[in-house]
Amino acid sequence: MKILVVDDEKLLVKGIRFNLENDGYEVVTGNDGMEAVELAASENPDLIVLDLMMPRLDGLEACTRIREFSFVPIIMLTAKSDDMDKLLGFEHGADDYLTKPFNILELKARIRALLRRAGGTKKTEPDTRLVCGHITLDRSARSAMSGDHPVDLTAKEFDLMELLMRNPNRVYSRETLLDAIWGYDNSSDIRTVDVHIRRLREKLEIRPAEPEHIMTKWGVGYYFKY
Repeated sequence: MKILVVDDEKLLVKGIRFNLENDGYEVVTGNDGMEAVELAASENPDLIVLDLMMPRLDGLEACTRIREFSFVPIIMLTAKSDDMDKLLGFEHGADDYLTKPFNILELKARIRALLRRAGGTKKTEPDTRLVCGHITLDRSARSAMSGDHPVDLTAKEFDLMELLMRNPNRVYSRETLLDAIWGYDNSSDIRTVDVHIRRLREKLEIRPAEPEHIMTKWGVGYYFKY
């Protein structure tokens, strides 16, 4: 397995490389966002570890550009613990995040988990579908199905469902979802999220009153149960 590690902290990169190579991985390294994009294209890695704050091109933009040609699993490293920074990483195509400073054992565990989820194969020609149970979301066609039946979703319903399905079992507050999908945070508009969740259940769940996947964490928010 080949792993690309890109961070402008050269000592950190050296340490990660040493530990991963000891575990039998082939490791390619870079030190800025432009290198990340170039190496992702030329080296065709199985997984990328990508820093958020880098010169020439930051991690978010690098992630966006990589997603134009590859769905390789990406772990974003960030010195910020703010939820919105992490959410931005997911929105730009990251699959997981780790806040600095981190334990190298945790990084290796997350790498193994993502590689297992990816089936140990490269995703240069990805299946753009998200599938769980009877619910299918095709990100390329922006279409949805419940079982064998096509479902018409509005643009916001699709965006909301995609965010939840891409991050299963992760609970999002109404405020976070409002900001992520609608682009603003206003407590007076919280009902907007509730209405869209209700509509998604009506369209996609077999029994909307007893949902299997689009779940509520009472007092906290919503999540997709995988």
